[in-house]
Amino acid sequence: MIILGTNSIKETGFNVANSLRFNSGSSDHLNRSTSSGDRLKWTWSAWIKKTKNGADEDLFSGYHNSSNFTRIQIGDTGRFNYINKTSGSQNAKIETNRVFRDNSAWYHFVIVWDTGNATAGNRMRIYVNGVEETSFANETQPSEDQVSHVNQDSKTNYVGTFDGSGTFFNGYMAEVVLVDGQALDPTSFGEFDSDSGIWKPKNVSGLTFGTNGFYLDFEDSSALGNDAAGSNNFTVNNLTAIDQSIDTCTNNFATFNPLITTQSNSLPVFSEGNLTSTFDNGSTNEFALSTFAVSSGKWYAEFKWVDATGGGTTSVGIVRTDANFNQDVNDNGISYKGNGQKNINGSSSSYGASFGTGNIISIVLNMDDNEVTFYKDGASQGTISITADLTYFMYCSDYNNKSADANFGAPETSVSSGNTDGNGYGNFEYSPTLSGVNYYALNTKNLAEYGG
Repeated sequence: MIILGTNSIKETGFNVANSLRFNSGSSDHLNRSTSSGDRLKWTWSAWIKKTKNGADEDLFSGYHNSSNFTRIQIGDTGRFNYINKTSGSQNAKIETNRVFRDNSAWYHFVIVWDTGNATAGNRMRIYVNGVEETSFANETQPSEDQVSHVNQDSKTNYVGTFDGSGTFFNGYMAEVVLVDGQALDPTSFGEFDSDSGIWKPKNVSGLTFGTNGFYLDFEDSSALGNDAAGSNNFTVNNLTAIDQSIDTCTNNFATFNPLITTQSNSLPVFSEGNLTSTFDNGSTNEFALSTFAVSSGKWYAEFKWVDATGGGTTSVGIVRTDANFNQDVNDNGISYKGNGQKNINGSSSSYGASFGTGNIISIVLNMDDNEVTFYKDGASQGTISITADLTYFMYCSDYNNKSADANFGAPETSVSSGNTDGNGYGNFEYSPTLSGVNYYALNTKNLAEYGG
């Protein structure tokens, strides 16, 4: 089994219910005006699943103006930047050598500002998944008692952007915390699992958060900026209830994978937490693959065609992980095509009903019995045998600016039926329990239990 990501623990102890999904295309962000707090000492913590590479994306900032700010950012190179600028002069910065480009993993970042510390190297600190970063491409530690712009009176804290007008974040955030007045280490927010060694979150509700501190748990879909620790609520910009997600740092769901290019190195355009794929090549099919691949177990996913070419160019299927992705993916897998045919390793034959725009195609993948069944709007089109002892991604394909939404259990669009799998995970239009057999959402809790 291939899992491109982390947090594959069935029992995590403390479970995080929700995250918030940010999309740069709609300028999603949160903001609030701050009162006078501790500008010499604070700690910021958040779990992050980023979905885009190659662009500057800000996670958090304390913003006065373009000459006075503190910003926490993943840069266009994938390096983590932590910057303070005052009166136009950059007086503090650390930039990691390490890059963060995994679009399927949840990272935990803890950022400390502690300029009252007599040890210069301890004034700005970054921890990732419980371990301090110590290798930097650039490091300028602040002078003793240098003020930051976080907790500055009558200024603005932003989440998901630098200043409300640019460098917007693409991805998911969970358990976003600011502690005003304390320099905390990662053990205040997480711990290593005793069995797997994986870093996992702890319940932070017992912390003392301080004047401007907050705890964003995103559990109230009607008030996504609610401060669960007090009254330091954020204003919500362009985010709605559908942006509340069940894809979290304790149960990581599959999405489309922007790291695997196919056929002439062409990638679709991904958005909405990598759950919407727009096939923008005007002449050649592009393929959107899942981030997780499986070799055992019983799995379920849905693909809704927002706009489809139809006919033989539109397809939903599974593909071997050992395929040559520079070739047509259909040559190395099994798919259900919009013209109603099935394609097995490049050979097409009759199969079921045609489909196109507005249809939901379900993949019911039974790796234990080596078979796959495709459903159109809840109706089976027939079972197809697959080769044993292989590992498969799920995918969909089209071209010419057509688009599809994937639902691996944590959808980005409204689902009217609200079906869960046999473990109570996911939110599907159609039931993943078929003929009395349970099929499961592609998430890490299910993979830890049934994958192998």
